Amino acid sequence: MVLVICVSFLVFSLMYMMPGDPVDMVVDRKVSLERKAEIAHELGYDQPFFTQYKNWVKGVIHGDFGRSTRYKSDVWDLMGARIPYSLKLCGWSLVIELLIALPLGLLCAMKKDGFFDRFTVNFSLLMTAVPAFWLGALFILLFAVKLGWLPISGYSGIKNYILPVATTVLSGMGGTLRITKTEVLEVFNEKYVTTAYAKGLPKRTVMIKHVLRNALVLVTTLVFMSIPWLISGAVVIEKIFGLPGMGNLLLNSIIVQDMPVVQAVLLLIAILTVICNLISDIVMGILDPRIRVSLSGGDN
Repeated sequence: MVLVICVSFLVFSLMYMMPGDPVDMVVDRKVSLERKAEIAHELGYDQPFFTQYKNWVKGVIHGDFGRSTRYKSDVWDLMGARIPYSLKLCGWSLVIELLIALPLGLLCAMKKDGFFDRFTVNFSLLMTAVPAFWLGALFILLFAVKLGWLPISGYSGIKNYILPVATTVLSGMGGTLRITKTEVLEVFNEKYVTTAYAKGLPKRTVMIKHVLRNALVLVTTLVFMSIPWLISGAVVIEKIFGLPGMGNLLLNSIIVQDMPVVQAVLLLIAILTVICNLISDIVMGILDPRIRVSLSGGDN
């Protein structure tokens, strides 16, 4: 809760200190100074900083995030219409990334320093280093313009999400792959793995039931903490492929200084971060009994 309050204050402060007058972004240049002053009063921009912040917090507590100065509608309604598109993009990207990165990380650990390991890790590093906008533009030129297999933009069907999801997965899977590999290599040296082999258990059973399960403890934290940042990180992807999601809304609102929208989106990301952090702690306690024992001992 303290983190959310601090982030809300920081976000409001940054938007308040942005150069330029937000009123100029919503009115014509020919509007008189008197009319601009009236609009500033209607929007509350002429009030002291702490008064504006207090009024905004009161509204947020009651579910009122304000009214967009650009779209002329409630901020919550705007976000509610955009969230499904971001959830589709980020949800499918996260699932596919895990289905690819976790097995590859396990195989890289099993074949450490081999050709497969070096090629996979270097390829993931290359994809991480390549800017997402460049990779997305390359996919559009190749698969949409030259080959004509997929649409350039839009959001009407599954085909419209193939290129955005592929761009997001390739740009973000490197971190999950390398952490999975590192954790698996550390688990290899644990005594219970040696004991499992000594019992005559098949290598596949040991890898999946003992090694991968324990290695997933840290990976779980990474996955849950990446969920809110997938939404914020999809700004470029949504813009390139014409998806009307939260990232696109955030970028457009920053450009025109639509402060109520920017503040609401960033606050939502902060709340998601806190919730996902809490969920990751709970899941880690389920996956690793040692954490439950440690917490029980701390309570006693």
